[in-house]
Amino acid sequence: MPKPESHPGNAAIEALPPLKQLVGELDMRARKSLGQNFLFDLNLTRRIALSAGRLEGTTIEVGPGPGGLTRALLLEGAQKVIAIEKDFRAGTVLASLLAAAGDRLDLVEADALKTPLWEMGDAPRRIVANLPYNIATTLLIQWLGHATAFESLTLMFQKEVAERITAQPGDSAFGRLSILTGWIADAAILFDIPPDAFVPAPKVTSSVVHIRPLAAPRHDCDRAALEHVTRLAFGQRRKMLRASLKPIGGEALLTRAGIDPQGRPQDLDIAAFCRLAREVGVPTEGQSPSA
Repeated sequence: MPKPESHPGNAAIEALPPLKQLVGELDMRARKSLGQNFLFDLNLTRRIALSAGRLEGTTIEVGPGPGGLTRALLLEGAQKVIAIEKDFRAGTVLASLLAAAGDRLDLVEADALKTPLWEMGDAPRRIVANLPYNIATTLLIQWLGHATAFESLTLMFQKEVAERITAQPGDSAFGRLSILTGWIADAAILFDIPPDAFVPAPKVTSSVVHIRPLAAPRHDCDRAALEHVTRLAFGQRRKMLRASLKPIGGEALLTRAGIDPQGRPQDLDIAAFCRLAREVGVPTEGQSPSA
């Protein structure tokens, strides 16, 4: 893929003080309660930004913190960046970057869990983010519910979570996240990032995952029903399916779907779970799916 041309406004961004210096001067320390681990290495953040492809339309970042990835996105040619940040301190640290970027960067002080990112900005729309690990999977499942609103999602997770997202049937990591992602998107781990790249250093390796939504789901079924079936099945993954799915019909449900009641959830593929979801049916408002 050809490298995007440098934006005429990049000179002002490149002239900004180094992130570590800025964070030190303004005393913005990472907060464990917010799941913060900062990336200061611009070479690394630019690699993440490049992984997202052409940054036309709207690029949404969640949890910019002091702006390491934000700078990289702008330097790699992002047409428009909307940064969603819950930490009110970010406004002070990002003030110089906001001034240098002009109308290419908007900072929205909000909780990403309560913000409809799928409605923000102009299409094509993508998310590129170093996600707070304590809410990363919750955010992903929420965004997958609006997958077709996004051209792509380039996200950082704990490596273990990344492996669960991208696992295939038969893999030891295959589970609910694999199914909910694979049903509506293609996903791949691009590269790992060691703990010592972050401040403070987490205890685990991180991985950058690229998710590209499909135009339509791979198999016909109701998403809420699929979420419910997979939650029950993998909530007790060592049990036979007839036991874990007993609340929604158990053996009778499995038989109708053509699935061995003595099987275990990790033995099924996405198509099989979609058959179960179709048998369960579409939930009515305010109710969970049921047999």
